[in-house]
Amino acid sequence: MTKLMRGIRGATTVGVDLPADISAATQELLQAMLERNKVPLDDVISVIFTSTTDLTSIFPASAARDVGFSGVPLICAQEIQVPGSMPRVLRIMMHVYTERSKSEIEHVYIGEAQSLRRDLE
Repeated sequence: MTKLMRGIRGATTVGVDLPADISAATQELLQAMLERNKVPLDDVISVIFTSTTDLTSIFPASAARDVGFSGVPLICAQEIQVPGSMPRVLRIMMHVYTERSKSEIEHVYIGEAQSLRRDLE
């Protein structure tokens, strides 16, 4: 079967805006996204990280580099401030090569972020 490019979404929340907390949350989410979709790191094309405006102590991409993503194009951006939205949220959009169909992709929402996509439960 031919590998196609797919996007895998994920989100998690961070308890406190500290580098160690953001790093741990980033690494946990990246690992879960790879494992659940059976994607080897070599098949990752690029990763976009976004975070809410209350997470500013470290770039999530720095945490990704610490767990093997140093050869993958990474970029960080800030979420728009929507009144009443969930605080301290880290989101990831990972572009990968995979043999999985769109319907087989498992998007990963951890902790409080699970409530962001109840349709995926």
